[in-house]
Amino acid sequence: MSTHSLSATRPVPPLRAEYERELAPLSHVQPARALPWHARLRTHTGARQALILIALAALWEAAARWQHNDLLWPTFTATLRALAEGLGSGELLVKAAVSLRTLLEGYALGVLAAFAFTALATASRWGRDLLGTLTAMFNPLPAIALLPLALLWFGLGQASLLFVLVHAVLWAVALNTLAGFQSVPDTLRMAGRNYGLTGVRFVVQILLPAALPSVLSGLKIGWAFAWRTLIAAELVFGATSGQGGLGWYIYQNRNELYTDRVFAGLVLVILIGLAVEGLVFQTLERLTVRRWGQQRG
Repeated sequence: MSTHSLSATRPVPPLRAEYERELAPLSHVQPARALPWHARLRTHTGARQALILIALAALWEAAARWQHNDLLWPTFTATLRALAEGLGSGELLVKAAVSLRTLLEGYALGVLAAFAFTALATASRWGRDLLGTLTAMFNPLPAIALLPLALLWFGLGQASLLFVLVHAVLWAVALNTLAGFQSVPDTLRMAGRNYGLTGVRFVVQILLPAALPSVLSGLKIGWAFAWRTLIAAELVFGATSGQGGLGWYIYQNRNELYTDRVFAGLVLVILIGLAVEGLVFQTLERLTVRRWGQQRG
């Protein structure tokens, strides 16, 4: 039987007539009501964090009044008064500027060294073994423990502080960056090689975007390590080049028994840490890994 005869005997399905159906008006549907304030509060991260800070401040005030010894534990209001006086006179601003300038220099050097070690570890097995061995040796070593050696090698100056800051930043950033690079799926790696990407272009266009959550985590950890190491080093080391930072401010006022100023310096250290976390790192995460769907909000 020919193909023409088969097609002639094949049944043709009936065609359904087209029609248009009008939708009923949605007059019976009520508009959504606005959420009450307590429900909106639960969905707002900043408001929840503010409430936590207010609760901690209230606990501080109550415990200090119960202790009733301003020399050991000043009240929250007394600390705020000392903080306002220090900021108003400009003394705390100068101390904070000195600490932040030193911190940024050491942090930048540590991040650059970490990326260099990570690039070497990504390029060869010898580099990976080198980074793993150095990390196992030096990462458990507290940075502040190297301060006596730094003073012996570099003397009383900025170089000693930069040395301990680089040590505090280097290993955390390098470890997290390398872990992020190793977790990149093989499909992305093969896609990059199919496009002819090699060397620096392969790292920048394939590995770094895919490993960005781990890289940002390493940068945050390195920042926290560097900040607390700097304050501890200034407490021990004191002033450099005739200037002291927040750690030196805390140490001086502790010697003079101005405990409210000591707490004011500590509060400013915490506020700077919160500001960097909220304004820098959370903004970077919101503009990159959260927008790209690599991290949940």
